[in-house]
Amino acid sequence: MTLNGLILSSFTGRGVAAILVALAGASSQAAGAEGLPPAPVAAPAVHAVNATQATMLAATRAGARIVAVGDHGIVLLSDDGGKSHRQSKSVPLDATLTSVTFADGKQGWAAGHWGAILHTEDGGETWSQQRGDIKQDRPLFAIHFFDATHGVAVGLWSLVLVTEDGGKAWQTVEMPIPEGAKKADLNLLGLFVDDKGRLFAAAERGMVLRSDDRGSHWAYLPTGYKGSFWTGLVAADGAILAAGLRGSLYRSTDYGRTWSRIDTQSKSSITDLARAGSQIVGVGLDGLILRSADNGASFKAEVRDDHASLTALAFNAAGQPVLYSRQGVVLPDDKAK
Repeated sequence: MTLNGLILSSFTGRGVAAILVALAGASSQAAGAEGLPPAPVAAPAVHAVNATQATMLAATRAGARIVAVGDHGIVLLSDDGGKSHRQSKSVPLDATLTSVTFADGKQGWAAGHWGAILHTEDGGETWSQQRGDIKQDRPLFAIHFFDATHGVAVGLWSLVLVTEDGGKAWQTVEMPIPEGAKKADLNLLGLFVDDKGRLFAAAERGMVLRSDDRGSHWAYLPTGYKGSFWTGLVAADGAILAAGLRGSLYRSTDYGRTWSRIDTQSKSSITDLARAGSQIVGVGLDGLILRSADNGASFKAEVRDDHASLTALAFNAAGQPVLYSRQGVVLPDDKAK
């Protein structure tokens, strides 16, 4: 994948932090850049007839509804299992959204560039802004809410925010310095939880982080890998998976103490993982789709005929994966020809 010169010096090798900027068509805010991306527009995201073709960067379920977010504040909703999508009625910010989470069928949050955090109380139909910082583009890459009050958002250079009041106020967490480093400056690129509420962050430099207290304190879990992890999940049997650059996927069955590399039969970067029961599906660049029926111990790889740059997926209520890409909503392969 060509990033058209958008990965500048301080983003080199930093995985999805640069990829997200490139996918969104924004300029990097790294040292040496000529300027920041355009400041977010404090007005509803433009309603476009081709909204379903916009770059989508994250997707999740809100009850039976699928909610996907992406470029220019576009939020897409599907109430028929992904067969069709429509744009949200109102989004107050024209900025790239990188992550979305729901505590239930109504209460949801999205995060993105310029440190923006948006909130919805009606399943994604309308959104209000809870946080933003137009003085610096320090993007948030992932957000997760445990319930309607407790949430965590993470982003560039070890930025971690926590809330205990549903996002009305956010507090910055001072992160510990990783062993052998001079400061805490890892890009934190994905969030996922296990069934006991333990929170994990996928990060660069082959690192996974774990918090047992909803984001207030963190421990580093080195995997032995040196590249960036963009995504992860906890399988039904408790195994932890982290995936990212060049088809890299690592698995731990002892809460992150030791890790083994899983062969994905691919060098295409993995952008998202999701599961329904024991079924795990991963997607990636170059049309990569990974499937596992054994809690991530092994995967079968396939490549879509259109080689679409897949960026996100969510399972519908029927347990079928709905895919998203740089070009928006992805049709099933047999309909894309």
